[in-house]
Order: sequence, then C-alpha cells, then structure tokens
Amino acid sequence: MLWNAFRLLVFATTLLRARTAQGANSDVLDACAGYNATNVKTTGTTLSADLVLNGEGCGVFGPDIKTLGLTVVYETDTRIHVKIVDAAASRFEVPESILPRPAATSANAPAIQFNYTASPFSFSIYRTSSHEVLFSTASNALIFESQYLRVKTSLPADANIYGLGEHTNPFRLPTDNTTITLWSRDAPGIPTGTNLYGNHPVYFEHRTTGTHGVFLLNANGMDIKLTKGALEYNVIGGVLDFYFLAGSTTDPTAVARQYAEVVGTPAEVPYWSFGLHQCRFGYKDFVEVAGVISNYSAAGIPLETMWTDIDYMDGRRIFTVDPAYYPLNRVRDIVDFLHSHDQKYILMTDPAVAYTPGEDYGPFNRGTELDVWLKASNGSNSLGLVWPDWFHPKLSEFWNNEFELFYNPATGIDIDGVWIDMNEPSSFCNLPCTDPFQQAIQQQLPPPRHDPVPDPNTPIFVNSTQKTKRDNILSPPYAIKNAAGALSSKTAFVDSKHANGLTEYDTHNLYGTMMSTATHEAMLARRPGLRTLVITRSTYAGAGNKVGKWLGDNLSTWDHYRKSIAGMLGFATIYQVPMVGSDICGFGDDTTENLCGRWAMLGAFSPFMRNHNSDTSTSQEFYRWASVTQAAKNALDIRYRLMDYLYTAFHQAHLDGTPVVHPLWFKYPKDSATFPIDLQYFYGDSILVSPVTEDDATSVTFYLPRDIFYDLTTLAPVQGTGSTVTLTNVSFTQIPLHIKGGAILPLRAQSTMTTTDLRAQDFELVVAPGTDGTASGALYLDDGVSVTQTSSTSLQSLFKNGRLSVQGVFGSDHVVKVSRVRFLGVAKAPKAVQVNGKAVATTRFAYDATIKVLDVSIGLSLTGPFNVQY
Repeated sequence: MLWNAFRLLVFATTLLRARTAQGANSDVLDACAGYNATNVKTTGTTLSADLVLNGEGCGVFGPDIKTLGLTVVYETDTRIHVKIVDAAASRFEVPESILPRPAATSANAPAIQFNYTASPFSFSIYRTSSHEVLFSTASNALIFESQYLRVKTSLPADANIYGLGEHTNPFRLPTDNTTITLWSRDAPGIPTGTNLYGNHPVYFEHRTTGTHGVFLLNANGMDIKLTKGALEYNVIGGVLDFYFLAGSTTDPTAVARQYAEVVGTPAEVPYWSFGLHQCRFGYKDFVEVAGVISNYSAAGIPLETMWTDIDYMDGRRIFTVDPAYYPLNRVRDIVDFLHSHDQKYILMTDPAVAYTPGEDYGPFNRGTELDVWLKASNGSNSLGLVWPDWFHPKLSEFWNNEFELFYNPATGIDIDGVWIDMNEPSSFCNLPCTDPFQQAIQQQLPPPRHDPVPDPNTPIFVNSTQKTKRDNILSPPYAIKNAAGALSSKTAFVDSKHANGLTEYDTHNLYGTMMSTATHEAMLARRPGLRTLVITRSTYAGAGNKVGKWLGDNLSTWDHYRKSIAGMLGFATIYQVPMVGSDICGFGDDTTENLCGRWAMLGAFSPFMRNHNSDTSTSQEFYRWASVTQAAKNALDIRYRLMDYLYTAFHQAHLDGTPVVHPLWFKYPKDSATFPIDLQYFYGDSILVSPVTEDDATSVTFYLPRDIFYDLTTLAPVQGTGSTVTLTNVSFTQIPLHIKGGAILPLRAQSTMTTTDLRAQDFELVVAPGTDGTASGALYLDDGVSVTQTSSTSLQSLFKNGRLSVQGVFGSDHVVKVSRVRFLGVAKAPKAVQVNGKAVATTRFAYDATIKVLDVSIGLSLTGPFNVQY
C-alpha cells in the first residue's frame, strides 16, 4: 500500500507540470541554439560526427544532453540511415530481436544525398538527379534531452503526407494543426484525432515530382505535429534513428518496397484465410455458435471460418472454457463439424492472465513457476491480473506450452488460427489503481452470466447441409497527447519492469507486436510446417511480417464505414500489414439493413473479411436480412472468383513488399485530383472499387482517371476522362467495380461455398487491354497452406497485337484447366482464332458486339505454356 501511495503522490505532483509543458511555445523551441557538428569524418559511404551543445541549451523539458553522436550511412542506392544518439550513455533502442536491422549493401549510385550545415547543425536529404529537397531541418534546432527529443522538417505547401498511424484521420493527412500521437491504447469507438492501438512512425510524401518515405525507428511515446509548412517530431525517449527512402520519381510503389526492405515483407497466409469470417462478442453458448454456422449454410452464404470471442472462457480466464455454456466436448463437436465440412475455427486469446494464487488455474500457476510475469517497479507481480513479459527468456516455453495444452487437437480445441486482443496492453483499472480487486467488484468483472444454461446434450447442426533510468517516467515533463490521460492510464504501469531490465515506459508500444510474434511461433510449434493466421489489435512497425490486423472497435455508422477505407489503405499500402480489414457492419451500436448491406460488399474487397459486433448490439449476421443476404452473396461470388488474383498479390508482397491494395495516386502519380481520394481504391493491382458511400444512397459520384476501364460486371469498356462520373440506381446489392486497362485477370470459372472446393474449379482469363493495346498479368499457385513449398506454379501473361501468351513455371501438383479466355475491347468479330498456332472451330469462340467481348473456349490444363491469337 505504501508503494501505491507513493505512485499516487507522483501523479498528483507531476501531472499538472507535464500538461503545462505540452503547451510550450513553438517559437521558443525553434529559437533554441541547438548543436554544432565537430570532428566530422567520412569513410566510404559512412559519415560520423560529434554534435556539441551550442551554449547552455534550452532546457525546456530538462537538461540538454551536451554531446551527441551522429552516424550517416548510405546503406543502398535508395536508403540513407541517419542516427543520433547520446555520445556518453546508452539509451533505449528498439531491440533487434523485435525489428532486425536491414543489411547495408553497396551504394554506388545513390538516388538521394545527405547534406549538413555544421553550425548550428542541421541536415537535409535531397534527390541526386534534381537536387529537390525532401527533408530539411534548416532553421529548426535539434533538441535532445533525457525525456524530450525534437526534430522539425519543412514541408511544401499543402503537402501530401500519408501514414503515421494508427489513426482514423483521412488517408491524406491534414497538414494544418494536426497532432498524431503514438502510444498504444484501448480505443473504443476509434475516435478521430486520437491515438489508437498501434504505432507506425513512417510516412510517405507524394509530389508530382516523385514519392519518398521517412521512417523514425523509435518506439517511445511521441507526438508528431503537422502544421502549415512543417512536420515536427516530439519524442519522450530513445534515440533518433531515421531511415530515408528515395522512393521513385515515377512509381510510388517503389517506396513501399523500400520500406519493406527495412521492416520486413508481409507473411504469407493460408489460402483459406481469404474466405469469409464470422464472429460476435455475445454468442451466449455453444448452441448459438452452432446455429450461426447452420444458418449461413442454409442461406447459401459461403462461411469459411467461425470465430468465438471471450464468451467461451470461464470467468474470462484465458485457456479455459466455461463448463456450463461452452463445455469442452461440445466445442470440440463444433470444430469437428467445421473441419469435416472444409471450414475453420478461431478463438480469442488475450494476454492478461488472472491473478489467482492458491487456486487451481494452470496458466497462472505454470507462469508463476517460470516467473514470466511483467513486474511492478518494486519487483512484485502485478495484482488483479498479470501480463506475460515477452522479453523473458522462458516466455516461449510458457506460451508454447499453454497453446499445446489448450489447443491440442486430441484433447483440446483444434483451432486453425488465432485472434489476439487487448494487447496494448489494455486494463479496465482506473488510475491510480491502488485496489484492482475492489475495482473489479465495482465494475462487475467478470460480468455474471444471466442466460439459461443450455442442456449439454442439446443437438446441434440438425439438418445442416454443411534499460535507461528516468527521473520521472510515470509522468514525464513533456506530456504526449494521450487520449487516455497519463501514460499508465488503462494499461500497465509504465514503471513496470521486464526481465532484461527494460521498463514499459520504453517498450509499451512494442507489447502487441511481441505478443504477435510469440503467438505466431506458438502456432508454428503446434502445427509445424503450416502457415499461421494470427489477427492482432496492437501493432508496431514490422508486425506484418508475422500477423494480420483488424481495425479495432469501430461503430455501426456510415462515417466509420467510409473511414474503414483509409484505415485499410494505411496498413496495406504504407505499414506493410496487408492482411487487414474492419469489423464489417460495425462493432459497437446497432447497424441497419442498408448500412450492413453496403458494408458487406465493401468488406468483400478488403484483404481480411470478417463480420463482428458487440454483445450489446443487434445481431448482424448477413443472413438476418434478405437484401444483405443477396448483397453478401453477390460480393462473395466476385471475391471468391478473384481469390487467386489476391493470393498472387500477397505472394508478390511477401517477395518484395509490393502493396496488395493501392490508392489511386499510386497508379496515376501525376494526376493531382487523385491525391486526396480515400473513398476509392484498387483491390489488387487492377480492380477499381468505387463504393456508394453516402448514407442510404443509391447513387455514387466517383473519379475516373484519364484511362480505359472495363465494367467488371458487364465487361463493357468505359473511357475515363479525368473527371467524376455519377452512377444512379445502384441497388443495395451492387457495388461499382471496374478493371483498369492493361490487366489480365485470372478468375475461377465459378464461386463455391468453401475455398477447398474453389481450388478445384477451372480458371478463365480476362484480358483487358490498356490504351496502348497491351495487357499483362500474373498467377501464383501452390498448396495454400505450407510454409515451405515443394512445388508451385508461377505464370506471366502478356497480350499484344491480338496475341495472348502464357508462360512460366508449371510445377503445382494441383492442376486445373483454363476453360476460356475473355478478350475485352475487341473492335470487331475475328474471322479466325488460333490456340497454340492451330485454328479452332468457330463453335469455340463467340463475339458480343454490344460489349465488344470475344470469348474463346480453350479447355487447356495448366501444365505448360500456351497462346491464343485472334
């Protein structure tokens, strides 16, 4: 109790000072004298220098560190690494075990250059070819104090800045008085303008002259302030560790690949994970879960994976089942049924373990025996609940063992993937949190169950068809704009210690990613050789290398429906976490039939597709309304037929970081009208998605760049003129989709109820020529589940002058046919068609003059190259 009283005193005496400090005048900070560069040395592609404090320093939030060390390395032709550290003492840096540093290669022809001024020290990054300045700290003093680091760069007027998540701001960030705070928190309702669950201190800036990127490798809390003509970092710890990415003057996707070189490329996920997922917080028992599965089948909606939220737990304790509402044998019956119907099952796993000394709760007892819990600053375990210490050397032993015991296929619940939540980490205990047990009683946690206990023998599936010391870390002198208040509010105390001596003050923003990695490894251990699907809430840079992400606890509103697009673009395009999607139809509040129908169709064109809502909201499974049922079936039919197109994009992303979805400006980088658009996007490389976004509307006005497109439904050509187009009478079961000219799409000939059946369907190729009359495409096939493939097929398709050529490596054991080729934009009916140089009968091709489509039946197995000529 004395320790809690001391904590309370600390908060009371420092919180006001911290909040006042946050409002320090920017002019005062700009006027600081900064540092002078001395002892500058250049060796090959590396520059080093000492940065010596100019005078006494500002001391705005504490004494300025007198001498800093600067290192600049040209790591590749497109990447410069600039690092500024305390020359006399070590400070926290993101451990390489969490984010391995990229290897430096030779930089013989660097696309960007580092330039500096010695006194006062400032630096800039500029393009070698044009000398265009991309980043400059000129006239903005560097401030480096124990708990406050500041770097400020100038920006062009009306700069196009994207990234710096996680947030629900527009995709193109407002640059007039916007503060983005990076500090993980549980954020119900994902309010705009506040810090959310994850932290990605990277931004892409796009200009008509090119696109570049800036990544600050720092996991401490920070405010990033965007004002007219400037971007300013305000960080409360660590070091300044910048990676500057040259990007490209012509291809915006280049900067995404360069960022992937730093943080890692995305994980390959199993093929089945692109199917439809269904979940809800509030399924009261195993009977209701089974009923949802049966109802999807009866409605003819292809449900791939059923999920269960914390409802299955006994008193919300992880690695348990409620013996009355979710008896283990009945949950196992559900899993067996799903697996026998080629479907999958996923459960929620939270990080917090109930604090239960003296009770027969295995996870707590085993974790205590291994001593793997995060510690309070006085060395004791946390009370109320305990959090795993992901830095502990025995943590993997503990976590892997719990997965092996609870998720054992023979004796436990044989899950196919994992959902991890509350890993900011999140706490319901209100500060000062001196008595978590009493607060739990007051908040009725865990809540009592009031639903009738089901008969354990209730029939289910009846008739179914299918290390640095801080003077003040609880409340630092500079207070970031944390929407939860004090740094420790609704989370672990920031003075909590890890086994290696690090504190939560430094590592808080890494907690979710570390849990993600440990869970990924636990799944690999229990299912060796198989790809994992782990969906998390909290992320840090590089998380996509192991896991996917859902966009958190949104609301059932049209505004959140619209904002889900920008959220998806941020993770899939900028942060290298492409397996991403929102809770379709919304998590909190009650959805409506029209909103849910529109969202079902929009969600079908996000990489991760899951319907999920809260226990206090109305039921929203797609089959609840006839119109939503039809909307979901229409959109899922297209999604499933395009699944190999998306799967191929994910494989390419895994190889080099090429995004799997694209904002319009990625494809039209010179067209300034595309720069702010975040209500349209490209699904994969070539499918333009232009959803109806106004409340309850049946019309949509969207932008079509100056290019040739094809209506995905009719296949008729549509000429874009670089202006808006209005479609009317768009029913609540339709979503406007267009193919970008220049693409060759691999589609399954028909959709199915499961991805297992889908993989047995033949392909058809849709050739959509661009304005130059050419088109290209790719197709990647493998077994869909293995980490290491023994055989695969990787094809490249090219079309020019009326000739389609398909070549590549034909190695997949799962061989299907290409049943037909559909040529779009064909001006007139051909007199003859050849397949592999031989004329085919006129009965095997047909021309539709109305939509200008030529269909050619070929029926060739995907075992070797082929060509089709007309």
